[in-house]
Parts: sequence; structure tokens; C-alpha cells
Amino acid sequence: MKATMENSLFDRTFRDSEGNIVIAQKPNLPILIGGTATLLQLIGFEGKIQTGLGLVAFGTLFTWAWLELFQGVNYFRRSLGLIVLVSLLVSRLR
Repeated sequence: MKATMENSLFDRTFRDSEGNIVIAQKPNLPILIGGTATLLQLIGFEGKIQTGLGLVAFGTLFTWAWLELFQGVNYFRRSLGLIVLVSLLVSRLR
């Protein structure tokens, strides 16, 4: 059964090395900090606090996306990391 699992595109896309389907995972520290900093930016702080929150949000979300891209448990998670990484970079270029 293991040989068929490795050959299936579905399995390579959505299963981890143990055969579990993984789409969402328990949040890790970078995504928790990045999400919190992003939400705090919406409160409407101004000046250096807003700039600091923006840097923290970008840095931690970039770190999370980078980790998913290169260490994600399956192709879906790696693709998610790539999408977030590209989105972050494009948002900075505008």
C-alpha cells in the first residue's frame, strides 16, 4: 500500500510522511505572532508603534511562509507557503 501512496498525486499533495491528510495544523509561534501583530495594526496605532507592528507582522509571516515552503509536510502546505511568501513580497512592492 505504501508504494501506491507515493505514486498518487493526491497523496503527495495532501498526506504527510505518516500517511495522514494534512491541510491545517496547530499554529506555530511565527503565525501566532504575525497574526496578532496584523490584528493590532487594524486597531489604528500611529507612528513608531504602527511601523513596529508592521515590521513584526511582515517578519514573522515571512518566516512562517519560508518554513512552510521548505519544510512543509506535503505539497499543499509548501504551496501555501509559496503563495503567502509571494503575497507578502508583492504587498511590499506596491
